Amino acid sequence: MDFRILGLDPAPFRPLFTLSDEALRERGILRVRIDRPRSAPDRITLDDAEPGETVLLLNHTYLDVDSPYRGTHAIYLRENGGDRFDRTNEIPKALRGRILSIRAFDATGMMVDADLVDGDQAESLIERLFSRPEVDYLQVHYAKRGCYAARVERAAGDDRID
Repeated sequence: MDFRILGLDPAPFRPLFTLSDEALRERGILRVRIDRPRSAPDRITLDDAEPGETVLLLNHTYLDVDSPYRGTHAIYLRENGGDRFDRTNEIPKALRGRILSIRAFDATGMMVDADLVDGDQAESLIERLFSRPEVDYLQVHYAKRGCYAARVERAAGDDRID
């Protein structure tokens, strides 16, 4: 079963990158200089910020649904990031080598299943969760801190239920 992983759309965040530290703090956002590798996974490119880069640390509504599962949490965004990750059947670098919580949701925003997996083995869990006909989309979270990582959808044209 083909799947598509999506980083966040950068458009709503672009205006934040030009704000001063003070203006960011007024919005509850911090500009942080990264000092360790693999410590700040960017939610747009789905790659890690490198030491010396700056990121914005902000609260983001990652599940904007009218259900008890509506959720917000802290995320990192690289200031000099790149294009939105949007690929089929490819697990991005920021998900590899980390323990992930992958959560399956139906069209009404209700969680119908979830499990933990090493990011290097995520394909098999994605396939298992999408084998359930009621699953509309998946959300990936970093298991240790619980932060939102990415959205997973069935790839266009893949309407089959295996």
